[in-house]
Amino acid sequence: MRRLTLGLTASLALSGCISFGPKPPEQLLRLTPAQTIAPGTAQSVSAGEAITVLTPGVPAELANNRVPVRSGTTAVAYVKEAQWVEPPARLFQRLLSDVIAARTGRPVLSARQFNFDPGTRVTGQLQAFGIDEATQNAVVTFDAVVARGSTVETRRFEARVPVAVIEAAPVGAALNQAANQVAAEIADWIK
Repeated sequence: MRRLTLGLTASLALSGCISFGPKPPEQLLRLTPAQTIAPGTAQSVSAGEAITVLTPGVPAELANNRVPVRSGTTAVAYVKEAQWVEPPARLFQRLLSDVIAARTGRPVLSARQFNFDPGTRVTGQLQAFGIDEATQNAVVTFDAVVARGSTVETRRFEARVPVAVIEAAPVGAALNQAANQVAAEIADWIK
């Protein structure tokens, strides 16, 4: 019995010393659409006119919740204490969906609703979603692919927003602004 008590006491004392990962940052970053549809707004269209926004592909540097900083032509680091609430591809998909719905007036379906009526399908490759150290710019580059029936179109969109200092809060705000600019341009393109 005494051994059991000593073992439990030792386990409890050590439990405060064990950590299963790095300490999370005080705040997590997210994207906020500059334009959304008003609550209670109903949208309807004829068959084939809905829009489906699929999750874009990303390179390995964006396949996590951190904010990359490109330095030179081959180096990548990450902004200290900056972390997204979820990977950039999903954040950008939701932002793009909200902005497209607001600017086009057409309903935007998610991948789970795709079977109802995919209509125009929007996807692509999120090539850049971070900071360019040389220019001190937040950069969002998206290679969009739009499929309308049997027609497929592609187009590259890019927005650059200056960042005064490479720290979590200003970087998050600049990337949010750049992502909204790209989303608005895509929405206007697919109208």
